[in-house]
Amino acid sequence: MAFDIGPRLGQVQNLSQKLVMTAMLQQAIKLLPLTRQELVLKIRQEMVENPFLEDGLAEEEGYDVTPEWENGSMDTAPSTEADQGEPEIDLTAYFDNNLDLGYHERDQSEAPSLENRLRKETTLAEHLLWQLSLTDVSESLKPVAVQIIGNLSDDGYFRADLGDFALEVGCTVQEVEDGLDVLRGFDPPGIAARSLKECLSIQVESLGIHDPLLDDLLEHHLDQLEERRFPKLARSLGVEVSELVEAARLIRSLDPRPGLRYNESQPEYVYPDMYILKTGNEPGEEYQVFLNDDGMPRLRINSTYRALLRNNSDGGARQFLEERLRSAVWLIKSIEQRRQTLMKVSRSIVRFQREFLDHGVQALRPLVLRNVAEDIEMHESTVSRVTTGKYMHTPQGIFELKFFFHSELKSRFGESTSSVSVKEQIRHLVGEEDPQRPMTDQRIVELLKARNIEIARRTVTKYRKELRIPSASKRKRVTL
Repeated sequence: MAFDIGPRLGQVQNLSQKLVMTAMLQQAIKLLPLTRQELVLKIRQEMVENPFLEDGLAEEEGYDVTPEWENGSMDTAPSTEADQGEPEIDLTAYFDNNLDLGYHERDQSEAPSLENRLRKETTLAEHLLWQLSLTDVSESLKPVAVQIIGNLSDDGYFRADLGDFALEVGCTVQEVEDGLDVLRGFDPPGIAARSLKECLSIQVESLGIHDPLLDDLLEHHLDQLEERRFPKLARSLGVEVSELVEAARLIRSLDPRPGLRYNESQPEYVYPDMYILKTGNEPGEEYQVFLNDDGMPRLRINSTYRALLRNNSDGGARQFLEERLRSAVWLIKSIEQRRQTLMKVSRSIVRFQREFLDHGVQALRPLVLRNVAEDIEMHESTVSRVTTGKYMHTPQGIFELKFFFHSELKSRFGESTSSVSVKEQIRHLVGEEDPQRPMTDQRIVELLKARNIEIARRTVTKYRKELRIPSASKRKRVTL
């Protein structure tokens, strides 16, 4: 009788291929999506944590960044001035010659001008709190007003539920309403409103205007005013079109978001990662790609710590120094690999978008990540990472690398057209239309068809909304 004792346990060797994510490869991948500013911060942080890293030109020192244990030159590395020790500094003489004894002894011309001094912009909350401090408000109501100020939206509205807010603050609903009434008398007019109608009504009241037609429009007909159907609305209200248009002009001059003037975000300056320059002015001249290394630390290995590693025989200390040196070398090589990848991707984009560089957005070609990936023989994910948050300075302006990647539309003759180019044509058509007879989306479809661009009306509507262009009824201008 035979017994089945089940599968046997043992060791089996199998051959297989797989990608091993080494520490250096992981670091190189993490550096790819970093923006220029983020990379600078990363480098400076590494310089603080790793004593082997310093800022300078490696070629001036006459050595490469290959570690000694790889090229066998650990014991034969050339000595430098740093290896011999730095000359001693006479601190007494230094302070005697450089100590600043007081601002009054300086040349007054060295003082910064008033135009160059930094100034902190006043926020909406600070502006309202300053007015509240100058207002005669009861001590019990002032904390409620402070809490309301802290809960205003960026555009100046109070959108919280009165009951819930009163419960959270620990006051009555009437006290919340009283606090809102106090703030509505502050500058800018319309602040602390709970709706657009209330915001505009407060502004009209602050102007000292009392007009029944204006009040009626604000209360019941804002949506119809937005549609600009003035003749129909004038007939329903029993007023002249000219009178209605004048009231609409006044409403349009009001600020629907009064808080934004104090909460405007500061402009963010874009520093291009590369420059695209043409070698000449003749047709057919090539474009050259130059990486922007301005302000970027140029890492090198510190020669003092190299010598310390070479002369140190202590096991624990030597192991630590070797790890730090290895990490420094990996970082330098990863940064160089990032530069090379960015250069390859940029050159590929220039090859694909040559017509754009010559003629502008209307000549932009359809492009996807796969096209560039196949061109430079890299994976699409690598191209995606390296184009994230990177900007290119071109003869047509500064553009994010992602700008050059978009879908295509087929023309009637089978030619491909960029979706960005179509959007630009829509913008151009709307900009040249008669404001009294704006084009409908269907009319735009017909005009594009005359240019050999087949596109559905719903696609035109989608692109128009992405361009933040109102509908034809809202673009219509009425003149008397």
